[in-house]
Amino acid sequence: MRTAFYVRVSSDRQDVDLSVAAQLKALREYAARNGHVVVREFIDEAESGRTPYRPQFRQMIAMARHSDKPFDLILIYKYSRFARSREDSIVYKALLKKSGVQLISITEPVEDTAMGRFMQSIIECMDEFYSENLGEEVTRGMRESAARGFYLHCHPPYGYRKIKVSDGGKERAKLDIDEFQSRVVASIFEEVINGKGLIEIVKGLNSKGVAGPKGNTWGKTTVHKILSNEIYTGTMIWGQNSKRGLPPVRADNACPAIVDGETFRRVQSLLRGRSFARVHPQRISSRYLLSGIARCGHCGKALIGAEAKSGRFAYYVCGTLIRKGAQSCPSRYLNARKLEELVIEKIRDHVLTPANLIRLAKMVTEELNRDVAVYETEIQTIDSAITDVAARLVRLYDALETGKISIDLLAPRIRELKERQDKLQGRKGELHMLLTGEKAEVATQQEVAKCAADFKELLQEGSLVEKKVFVRSFINEVRVTGEHVLVNYRLPMSLPKLSNEKSPVLDIVRYGGPLWTRTTDPGLIRTVL
Repeated sequence: MRTAFYVRVSSDRQDVDLSVAAQLKALREYAARNGHVVVREFIDEAESGRTPYRPQFRQMIAMARHSDKPFDLILIYKYSRFARSREDSIVYKALLKKSGVQLISITEPVEDTAMGRFMQSIIECMDEFYSENLGEEVTRGMRESAARGFYLHCHPPYGYRKIKVSDGGKERAKLDIDEFQSRVVASIFEEVINGKGLIEIVKGLNSKGVAGPKGNTWGKTTVHKILSNEIYTGTMIWGQNSKRGLPPVRADNACPAIVDGETFRRVQSLLRGRSFARVHPQRISSRYLLSGIARCGHCGKALIGAEAKSGRFAYYVCGTLIRKGAQSCPSRYLNARKLEELVIEKIRDHVLTPANLIRLAKMVTEELNRDVAVYETEIQTIDSAITDVAARLVRLYDALETGKISIDLLAPRIRELKERQDKLQGRKGELHMLLTGEKAEVATQQEVAKCAADFKELLQEGSLVEKKVFVRSFINEVRVTGEHVLVNYRLPMSLPKLSNEKSPVLDIVRYGGPLWTRTTDPGLIRTVL
């Protein structure tokens, strides 16, 4: 029969099953004795049998289910090599049987009878119990080690190094300070406290040539992970994503602290303040312009859009008032059109002025040109490195031509330098692409005036979605208390007396009894029963 082998060794160090080589030897001997033709070997190394998501296993199952499958028999050393989960074993054996592929364990032969299948199910249940019990024992031991401050991961976090300590005749790992890296970590926290952004910190580290945690350049995600890791306060947390649903282990004073707890808490607060707000999809699809940013000044709940008279009238209503009824909140029904027009008017009058837009354009231009300076500095550094590599290659070629050193000794070093040279040239090309068109000039007054006119036209004629996006880029919150509106602006620059502004509400509707509106225009007075 056309035969395939499946071999697996566990990721658990406690696994006492045979090695890959030993399993393959036994499988080949079995195939030779029985006249099977081996066409394929599937080998999963360091893969747990408790999951079917093993690369070679998945490939084997996919090939077996194909109409033009290359094999009709799969040989395994033990059923535990195929799967340690009873459920997975049943499912995938059924798939193989349906595809006409036979599965045989060479050390646990069973007959294709009712009794044989019963014995096979007992073997699988025992394998599953062994795996689960072993997993619980391993987890219990690791949690105990973590609680005592021992470090269980392969690689230490940036800023630390692993050291061996004696523990009852065994050697275990703990964390100790890495002098250079710990200074880098401390400086990152300090720069955030001083107001620097993550991108600015990344550019600074890369421009100084500081190697990242994996020896490469820094990125925003890497810096954010460092700032969010409580290990730098000396507190180690292990098992945050426990598959068994166990609470994480928290060990205080598990290692020397690089930053104090107060600094760490301040940084977390700053990071939360800079993160993007999450908006519920209903707020995006709502036909109310201020949905998601309008709130009641009395109870703090969101103002919800409501309609009356089959949609002829639209209002903003406090969520508490809608859910709990009259007298639950002193707020009132607010005429939606009037409130939205008021907010748009404030944006036009106080934000979209030529003076403010010129200041904003200048800030953006300065930021873009700051990027250009960083790119140019990095290119100069790369040019120096390229020159150094070229000089080293020339010296190696000279040594090769004169016969001072053989090609066998020089080839690895030449290959390494050539690879480094290619990477430097590639990075230089990327930087030149980034520089193309990056140099920006401050917009003229005519350009700013045209931009202001376009913005105002957008607020007047744009679609509801366009207006929503535009309003949210400048307004953080609209809070209505009684007859007054407090508009909280969100701007990329500080404008005098514009962090917030109060304005009277023109149209209000009382809740309970006859509903009525009040306006300065007598022609707009309506009574809603």
